[in-house]
Amino acid sequence: MTADVIAVVLLLAIAAYTCAGGTDFGAGFWDLTAGGAERGKRPRWLIDHAVAPVWEVNNVWLIFVLVIMWTGFPVLFQTVFSALWLPLALAAVGMVLRGAGFALRKPSRRLAGRRLYGAVFAISSLLTPFFLGAAAGGVASGRVAPGTPAEADAWSNPTSLLFGLLAIAATAFLGAVFLAADARRFDAQDLDGYFRRRAFGALAAVAVLAVVTLFVTHDDAPHVWHGLTHGAGLVFVVLAGVATIGSVGLLLRSSGAWSRPTAVAVVVAAVIAWGLAQRPYLIPTSLTVAEGAGASNTLHWLGIVTIVALVLVFPAVAFVYWLDTHGELEPLTDAELRRGDAGEQN
Repeated sequence: MTADVIAVVLLLAIAAYTCAGGTDFGAGFWDLTAGGAERGKRPRWLIDHAVAPVWEVNNVWLIFVLVIMWTGFPVLFQTVFSALWLPLALAAVGMVLRGAGFALRKPSRRLAGRRLYGAVFAISSLLTPFFLGAAAGGVASGRVAPGTPAEADAWSNPTSLLFGLLAIAATAFLGAVFLAADARRFDAQDLDGYFRRRAFGALAAVAVLAVVTLFVTHDDAPHVWHGLTHGAGLVFVVLAGVATIGSVGLLLRSSGAWSRPTAVAVVVAAVIAWGLAQRPYLIPTSLTVAEGAGASNTLHWLGIVTIVALVLVFPAVAFVYWLDTHGELEPLTDAELRRGDAGEQN
């Protein structure tokens, strides 16, 4: 029973990182597709303002996922990071390059430097979710099992490729919805319409890829396909569909209120549907939750640590998100800093 609870915690942590980190990756996707320096100036200005306050905080969820995996399910951790080391290593390199590109782009004084760092940030934002999705597809398709050697087929199969494309489309959708909301906060009506149109396009891509994935998994990942079309997995697939319809309706409204929660609901429901579809396996059909779980005492202590995190860490992270979405984390401008220096001299 304890192992099942920790498995649920792991799934929820993956969903949290998919949404929080995915929104940042999506912003990078739109940075990549914004166009040249003049055409993409205003979208990139908004992306810089939106990403800067919280982009480091989102990595908390990834760290939590890794801690749960290697502590609660060491066999799963060993299996996944042995058989899928290449896509996961590429994703990790992408995260590092993405952070470096974003951090160095703005202070760079030369246009060539800003373009170089911006390209690193944007391209890494595209490749990182793809490789993470491809690794998840390798797990879902059952090609990864304890003792499986690292082979290209483990992450370059049809299910993995579709999971990778779905990851890109989902992050692009989240990024566009959140950027449109930020545009309304800055009273930038042109950028609101700009990103809402892109949110519609990304959501359409998510819907098409989801349908194609469902057909492909029928033969390529039959256990997951059965879970997605029956029982609790089907319930969350339906919820994802309802949230998709709700997102369309809200994005059509000029105010766009509540579009962010429904966008998050689309992705969370899809991730939970995938997790429930794999039951009772961590890796279909070779490693069950019970077989992959760590020692009983370890799981109990991990549960206690999770409760402590819920009480201490998660409220702080939620408060940071609230401050950001309400415009309370805006950086000081040069004019404000100069006023501050003048005040100190007086």
